This record gives sequence, C-alpha cells and structure tokens, in this order.
Amino acid sequence: MAKHKEEKTNVMRVLDQKKIPYTAHTYDPESGIDGVSVARSLGQDPAAVFKTLVARGASGGYYVFDIPVAATLDLKKAAHAVGEKSVAMLPQKELLPLTGYVHGGCSPVGMKKLFPTVFHEASLPVIMVSAGKLGHQIACDPKALLALVRADTADIITEE
Repeated sequence: MAKHKEEKTNVMRVLDQKKIPYTAHTYDPESGIDGVSVARSLGQDPAAVFKTLVARGASGGYYVFDIPVAATLDLKKAAHAVGEKSVAMLPQKELLPLTGYVHGGCSPVGMKKLFPTVFHEASLPVIMVSAGKLGHQIACDPKALLALVRADTADIITEE
C-alpha cells in the first residue's frame, strides 16, 4: 500500500534543513486568499497568522514586513524601522521575479535573497506564515523564525 507523501514546499525544506520544528497546514485557496479567510479556515486567531509584504525604500533597497493578517502596514513606521525616509509597497508584478513567490504565497523564508526583515512586535507562542505556496501555511516558534530570517521587531501597523 502506497504511503501518502506530504507535499513539501521550499519553506518546509529550509526549515527541515535548519532543524526548526513546524506544523504544516493546508487550506483551499479557492475559498479566498485574504489572510483573515485563511486564518478562519484553519481555525486560527488572525492575530497569530502573519502576512508577508515586500516594499522598496527611497534608497532603492528592498524590505520584508510581516504583520498580522487583519492589520495594515503603517508605511511611515515601516520606513522608520528600516532607517529609510520612506517605503512603498512593491508592485505585484515585481514580486515573483524578486522573491520567487506569488502574491498570496509570499513567505519570509526562502526568498531568492535575504532582505532586511521586520516582524510586527507580538508576544505569541506560535506564529503562522505562508509556506511559500498558495494553500499552504506553516506554524512554528516565532523566535526560531525571526532568528532564521535575521528579523527585527517593531511596531509597524496602523492603529485601529
């Protein structure tokens, strides 16, 4: 009898290689890829499910920001966190060539290049991010994840 083999994404392979434990989760991307829908379909608190956003700074440098899926990135706070005068969201058509990931499947782990990364400061036992492919998420220890991508933390979301 053939054993069902779990589909591994590049993110999962990187975590396996670095011996960082994680739990893989899948969802139906047809049910909507907005982060709150993904969190709900996985039975997760949207505050613990993070979306990965890529921006370009005034200097031309690229930056990665990870924030809770229901939150909005504050561009002024984000620029301050990375020492830029300003940052602007990367146009969607530039995401795949720059990072190797599509919109809705972008992960801070395993990008083509390690860009300066900032996570919104949060005190969570587990954090969930995209596993680098639509329909796939991973949950792991935030400290291990931040150390892997050499991320800083800061308050980078707009006040509700």
